[in-house]
Amino acid sequence: MLRHKGKIISRLGQFATRNTKDKYYFIFILAIFFIFTNNFIKKNDEDHKLLKVITKISPNTYIDGDEGPNGFEYALLEKFSNYINHDLEIIITDSLADLSIQLHKNKADFASAALSKKTITSNRLLSSDPYLLDQTFLIYNVNQPRPKNIKDLIGKKIVVISNSHHSLYLQAAKKNHPDLHWKEQENIDYVELLNKIKKIDIDYTLIDKKEFILHQGFFPKIKMAFEVGATSSLSWAFTENNKFFEKANSFIKTIKANGELEKLEEQYYGQAIDLKQHDANEFDKKIKTTLPKLIQKFKLIADKYDISWQLLAAISYQESRWNPLAKSRTGVRGLMMLTLPTAKEVGVTNRLDPLQSLEGGAKYFLKLKKRIPKHIGEPDRTWFALAAYNVGLGHLEDARIITESRGGDPNSWYAIKQSLPLLTQKKWYLNTKYGYARGYEPVQYVQNIRQYYNVLNSKLYSNKSKEYYQ
Repeated sequence: MLRHKGKIISRLGQFATRNTKDKYYFIFILAIFFIFTNNFIKKNDEDHKLLKVITKISPNTYIDGDEGPNGFEYALLEKFSNYINHDLEIIITDSLADLSIQLHKNKADFASAALSKKTITSNRLLSSDPYLLDQTFLIYNVNQPRPKNIKDLIGKKIVVISNSHHSLYLQAAKKNHPDLHWKEQENIDYVELLNKIKKIDIDYTLIDKKEFILHQGFFPKIKMAFEVGATSSLSWAFTENNKFFEKANSFIKTIKANGELEKLEEQYYGQAIDLKQHDANEFDKKIKTTLPKLIQKFKLIADKYDISWQLLAAISYQESRWNPLAKSRTGVRGLMMLTLPTAKEVGVTNRLDPLQSLEGGAKYFLKLKKRIPKHIGEPDRTWFALAAYNVGLGHLEDARIITESRGGDPNSWYAIKQSLPLLTQKKWYLNTKYGYARGYEPVQYVQNIRQYYNVLNSKLYSNKSKEYYQ
């Protein structure tokens, strides 16, 4: 309609030239027309206002994977863009220095890249209210002696990202330890730094715990040695007099108060587990030696049932360590460790056949997922189904009832994983329909799968560490 606005006005004008009375009609109609179209255009413009945010690529901030954009910061930005009714546009940089430059040139509205308040203020920018707290750690290879304090770093090869709060920490430490030296690098990410430590090309780097959580499964021989500096506040970075600054602070306060921030943090960092060194090394080894033999089978069944092959592989690893002949003392068998009744239910005649086992496991998982209440959304729905795969739907429902009785959200995995272990306590399980259960096991089960899935699913991992898939 708006594309033909000029033609409509022209025809109205022709109609108005017929007589004086028509002219008054014309003026009235034209006024109504302009009010309608201008309001429509104004609303249309409002609906398509753009929010431009600059960030760095990282599982902690933003990655564009097979299933679309992802990352904690990206999810937070999506919520904020909806909060202010703007379309979100992500701008990518690989340098913190460039991020600051682009902001000062007004190329973006603000920056969101797991930035500490120290980093933000050191670049003459304003920090929003903090949305997360984090702690920096010194990272080392377990094949090297574990450093205990800053003195142990003297004479060692240390590399950190330029213009980061990590370099600021080292600058402060140098005042008391003048022999401390390090190198700062632009255009480098944490995967590259951790790879350098893995290969012992460098001795140490600094990394925040939440960032390391998302990478530790990729590098089983790399650990945190000790805390460096005080707890840091992660914030968004703005230039002065930015129109989004107050709105951002209002948004952060809102999602802290209503629990959305807590749920988002659980979604992205709740899978964090400290795998024992042996288990981490074993997973790393199996990715190199066994995954290439099974990956096409995972993909074949995943495509057939429209699920993620990485999720199917993660479940299978948790169940059988990718051993098609696996057998437990209770008689469950195969890649997906199916019981005889479950195998019969999903049409599996040979539990030791890898494709049959994977197909049966996928069908059973999807049946459980379908029985989860429809109002429970993702990713909680998947975590619920995984817990049911391990402990059964009945015990899961008992945990949901316990959660609600304790004032928690029965539709949130964050709340449910705190209630499931209570099924071991008499005062709780005596009042449930299905009774006692080792409720800590499904919690650990789901957390393990989430960690394995995170390793297999990361685009950075597959791009930067292709040797795992060769």
